[in-house]
Amino acid sequence: MKVPQLDLRTQYQSLKNEILPKIEEHFANQSFILGPTVDHFEKSMAEYLGVPDCVGLASGSEALRVALAMFDVGPGDEVLLPSFTFFATAGAVIHAGATPVFVDVDEDFLMDITDAAQLITAKTRVILPVHLYGRQLPWRAWRELADAHGLRLLEDAAQSVGSRDDMGRSGALGDLAAFSFFPTKNLGGAGDGGLLSGLDPELLARARLFRNHGAQQRYYHSEVGINGRLDALQAAVLQVKLGHIDEWNRQRRARAARYNQLIDEAGLASHVTCPRLPRGEEHVFHQYTLRVGNRDPLLTRLHENEIGAAIYYPVPLHRQECFKELPSAQRSLPVTERLTEEVLSLPIYPELTDEQQVFVVDVIREFFAD
Repeated sequence: MKVPQLDLRTQYQSLKNEILPKIEEHFANQSFILGPTVDHFEKSMAEYLGVPDCVGLASGSEALRVALAMFDVGPGDEVLLPSFTFFATAGAVIHAGATPVFVDVDEDFLMDITDAAQLITAKTRVILPVHLYGRQLPWRAWRELADAHGLRLLEDAAQSVGSRDDMGRSGALGDLAAFSFFPTKNLGGAGDGGLLSGLDPELLARARLFRNHGAQQRYYHSEVGINGRLDALQAAVLQVKLGHIDEWNRQRRARAARYNQLIDEAGLASHVTCPRLPRGEEHVFHQYTLRVGNRDPLLTRLHENEIGAAIYYPVPLHRQECFKELPSAQRSLPVTERLTEEVLSLPIYPELTDEQQVFVVDVIREFFAD
């Protein structure tokens, strides 16, 4: 039995009768840049998230870069962010001319607020936590920390579209929030795409100009912006998929609960640590990530059985070659460094069958029985 890491082909087969007419309409009209389809998707996302506005962008990385530009972050400024995350979180800070300050994470893979608090200096301008693997951070404490020091809060919500707790959804919590619509995301396009959301209409209005070379009217520029627009074709695909996202996320939670049950029934609790299923929170399980002591041999066994397991992330940011000269790269981040040796993500997606999940756990059980 093959268990791919993600099955986008099956998802497409269920959606193609909705998607293809939208795409054909754009080709018939030769309408590809901004326009009513992008406007409609932005309004739909704003309503979904519960924010005043959203701005479609070319990628999640661009969304982070534009957010930092809206905060006027630049040389001499510092931005706090977790070391245990995807590269783009820190890359955006470097492109802004600012300095990333790497923070440790807790046992749930989320940025550690205690470690972050002790790293705040007079140069700190922004706190940039990540809702990693689809798990929403406990935001109230972060808001209190930022307000106490007069700092901006930027959510990296690239992996958490649809997650929420009693404070609201990811993307409606910080001053601004950056989403990614990379095809493998829970809400994924047919290529790159991103979005900026938030609670400040003035910042979002400025971002709308900034993504289009700083121009509201063609050839008239109020500032030096970028070409960072969301393509209309991507917006058309995403509009269709947005109508399914809550059900897909519900199915992801069900698959995660099923993995936890199967792993417990297989007597594997002493070998692997399952992700928690928190009460009162809608975790969207962009990844279902175990912690395993002897991970690499298990990963090899899973691949030998054509199971698409993966490691997110094998090298923390503070140990990346390109960041080695940064002051915070000299720190030891013990939890982060341990997790990079232990994390193992199993296939999880709405189309994953019970038979496939049983097979995955059987392979893990047989590995530890050898």
